Amino acid sequence: MLNTLLLSANTFVSISYFAIALLILFPFLRGQQKTSLVLATILVFFSCGLGHGGHVLLMAFSQPPYNASPLLKMQVGFDLLTAVVAGTYIALRPYYTVLVDGPLLLTQAQTQLTQVNAELATTNANLEAAIEERTAKLTQVNEQLANEIIERKQVEEALRQEQEFIQVLVENFSEGVVSCDANGCLTLFNRTARDWHGADLQTIPPEKWTDFYDLYRLDGVTPLPIEEIPLVRALQGEQVHDAGMAIVAKGQSPRYLLANANPLLDSNGYQVGAVAVMHDITARKQAEEALQQSQWHLKEKARQQEQVLYELKRTQAQVVQSEKMSSLGHLVAGVAHEINNPVNFIYGNLDYVSEYTHDLMHLVQLYQQHYLTPVPDIQAAIQAIDLDFLLVDLPKTLSSIKVGAERIQSIVLSLRNFSRMDEADMKAVDIHEGIDSTLLILQNRLKAKPDHPAIEVQKDYGNLPLVECYPGQLNQVFMNVINNAIDALDEHLVQSFEAGKPLQPATISIQTKVLNAERVYIRISDNGAGIPAKIQQHLFNPFFTTKPVGKGTGLGLSISYQIVTEKHGGLLQCISEGGQGASFIIEIPIQQQAIAQAN
Repeated sequence: MLNTLLLSANTFVSISYFAIALLILFPFLRGQQKTSLVLATILVFFSCGLGHGGHVLLMAFSQPPYNASPLLKMQVGFDLLTAVVAGTYIALRPYYTVLVDGPLLLTQAQTQLTQVNAELATTNANLEAAIEERTAKLTQVNEQLANEIIERKQVEEALRQEQEFIQVLVENFSEGVVSCDANGCLTLFNRTARDWHGADLQTIPPEKWTDFYDLYRLDGVTPLPIEEIPLVRALQGEQVHDAGMAIVAKGQSPRYLLANANPLLDSNGYQVGAVAVMHDITARKQAEEALQQSQWHLKEKARQQEQVLYELKRTQAQVVQSEKMSSLGHLVAGVAHEINNPVNFIYGNLDYVSEYTHDLMHLVQLYQQHYLTPVPDIQAAIQAIDLDFLLVDLPKTLSSIKVGAERIQSIVLSLRNFSRMDEADMKAVDIHEGIDSTLLILQNRLKAKPDHPAIEVQKDYGNLPLVECYPGQLNQVFMNVINNAIDALDEHLVQSFEAGKPLQPATISIQTKVLNAERVYIRISDNGAGIPAKIQQHLFNPFFTTKPVGKGTGLGLSISYQIVTEKHGGLLQCISEGGQGASFIIEIPIQQQAIAQAN
């Protein structure tokens, strides 16, 4: 077992020595590392390899004892030889460099120098080729760079000229141009914009700009908030179209502008600023204001003309109505005068007629007492005339004639009170007399008719003092209001009759009283169908009427309103709700001297 291990170990060691020697020998033979040390090392490893190899052979093929074996002796010899070679090498080491390494190194150096020269020549050739290629490339690059420099200079020159052109163009724009960067710092303010703002803002710090101008909305009065400035809105990403504003430079009149503003974006879509272009609309604004002023003047003139026309129509209507009333007054006064004379004659002689009749009747009675048996002719005449009845009825007839004459006198007096032809000026009168005179004239319309019952008049008269007024005109107001109330009641009764509804009693209520000891209050109401609200607002307009054609001109209430409000400084209003009748309220001052003087 021990011999096997020794054999294996020596075999491994011998092979290792030979392998190491061969690994060193191959580079040595190729001229690499040709030194004495390397050569001695090779010899030592070969010697060691041979020695251990011999030992392996001895152990493998000899029988013990090993010391008698020639192989063992050979191994010892090889080992001794190795030791002698190594010793000799060591002893001759100081001289070996000169004797062996010098020529060897010289040869090696020459070889290396030759190789280096060859490599250097090759490298030089390659370097020259590379230099030539590089030089050619550099020349080409230089030429290209020179061309690029020339082109860039041309582009820069063209860009400079274009920038100068754009700057001159923008500078001479009739529109104002303003731009800013992404931070809001203004980068462009052309000459027009500077002129509008009243200063060369490029030479003024931004914090001082507002010392030279103010911004307002298009009305030129309301200050423009910062967030509504078109450039600020565009800087926030908004596209602004036709935003109106006004710039008021210090000491100058407002300048009105329309601004369009947009954000400025680079090629990647990032916002780098904003720009605003402003168009001057001051002339247009002034023209619009002038046009508006002219239109206002035209409208005012048209309104004045319309007012004049309205007043003319109203005056004409008033004149027509006044003429009608005047004619009616003259007619009434004339009729009253003509009736009054014979009535006075009749009424004045009634007392005499009554006295004469009484005397004659007394004489007849005396004849009857003293001549109990009259002659046949007288007896026949007494029977023919029915003397007993005549003596009883004749006083009654005379009494009836007297009542009729008094009634005619009352009517004539009412007609005269209504017409007031002798009282055209303002004077203090009894309002109740005017109302009663009006009712007397309208008595025929208040009476019962075949198609509807009579209209009842309910009076609630207060204790009124004498009122200063134009009596005839005020009676005209009473006539119009009461006449309209009668028309409304007639129409309501007809509608109720046609609809088959039971007929309600038709009434007109007249109430008078004193207000605050300064004004009198007259309320004329009816229980008709009422007046719709949409009609009430037109009641006092000239020529407005709800009556069919031929039933009225619509002048009554308009003239009544003018008489009460303008002539007497009073109030005329209508209060009505559908289905609940209508009330006309008249209020006039008790004292009218100041109003009379003004009129």
